Amino acid sequence: MTMSDLMVEFHDGPHATPPPASDGPVFLGIKNVTDSGLLDLSEVRHIAEEDFARWTKRATPQAGDVVFTYEATLHRYALIPEGFRGCLGRRLALIRPNPLVVIPRYLHFALLGPTWRSTLTERVIAGSTVDRIPIINFPTFPIDLPDLATQARVVDVLGPIDDLIENNRRRIALLERMAQAIYREWFVHFRYPSHEDDELVDSPIGAIPASWETTTLAEHSTALVDGDWIETKDQGGSDYRLLQVSNIGVGSFRETGNFRYITADTFERLRCTEIRPGDILISRMPDPVGRAWLVDALDHPAVTAVDVAILTPPAPQSGLFLSYWLNSPEVLDRAETVATGTTRKRITRSVLGSLDLAVPAERDLARFSGIVGPMVRAASGLRRGSVTLTTARDLLLPKLVTGAIDVSKLDLDALLEEPAA
Repeated sequence: MTMSDLMVEFHDGPHATPPPASDGPVFLGIKNVTDSGLLDLSEVRHIAEEDFARWTKRATPQAGDVVFTYEATLHRYALIPEGFRGCLGRRLALIRPNPLVVIPRYLHFALLGPTWRSTLTERVIAGSTVDRIPIINFPTFPIDLPDLATQARVVDVLGPIDDLIENNRRRIALLERMAQAIYREWFVHFRYPSHEDDELVDSPIGAIPASWETTTLAEHSTALVDGDWIETKDQGGSDYRLLQVSNIGVGSFRETGNFRYITADTFERLRCTEIRPGDILISRMPDPVGRAWLVDALDHPAVTAVDVAILTPPAPQSGLFLSYWLNSPEVLDRAETVATGTTRKRITRSVLGSLDLAVPAERDLARFSGIVGPMVRAASGLRRGSVTLTTARDLLLPKLVTGAIDVSKLDLDALLEEPAA
């Protein structure tokens, strides 16, 4: 059949961008739709409530709709969940499936499969700057679908895996909100345990508790160095993972990112700096400058690119504090202000190291680490669990949606033991 046979509605997004708002409905962007087919709402652009009607005039995304990218970054699909309230952004389109023909969740899985990817790739228009899908012709694109009973069996296998991944995402988000709330309560509003006994005194950066001391980021660190200048010709192999700006999220590491690697020979030739647990990686580029990730564990030896600085804290409890300090809105704004560049702003290592900060007393850092540390480790464990689940899903999905295996006789344990195709 063609795509038009299974859709009741089809719309592309607006060709403009509304004014941003601090809160309100979500304005979906390409970055909110991941390569693995998930809707990532950890970082969203909002629109004002009064603008919502205007930007949903053509289509209002609802649960069960499939959204996808049709220009620039292609082959990304996500299913709109229950409770979502927002509008389509630029370069996104929306499919509203006909439930009498296709189960929405099955359609989402099918669009992530190899057969559809090949169908789409054959029809991509290569532009001078970006590739795009001819959206006007999209409804005529062919697609193969099994009967509804087979679709349901596939969803019964893949759906629970996606549900577990989403459950992990929500738990991670809750842990991160709790940890950030404690950081702000203690170290922004100065309401840490026994704060009543610690009077505020003047300092070069404003009033701070008497037990704290002012310093700079470089002075408080054991080391602050640039990442390595690794060019495209240096990449390849699998010995050392190359972590780049794109792999750093808000206070976390995107373990499902698209990794690149270098060989041990390249590592030695370029005299690279190996990342160690306890280090903090800091983005020197947008978006935004200064974003940081505390390395608590690595499942593969790693180095960083030149646009990611490596900071070594003086102690583990100090590292946890610094990671939240670097990711605070106040410090990110300061980093953006001192960044330089005409086309793309960057912050130099020396300027980054010159940022002033107030360091709490050792006892308060230790208390903070004792409370927030387990939250951070739990979130990290959930992320690693999601990576394992995503790997299993990515192994199963192409075999199920192409009919390569009989879902009615699926031995899940045996299948997961097979090497990925």
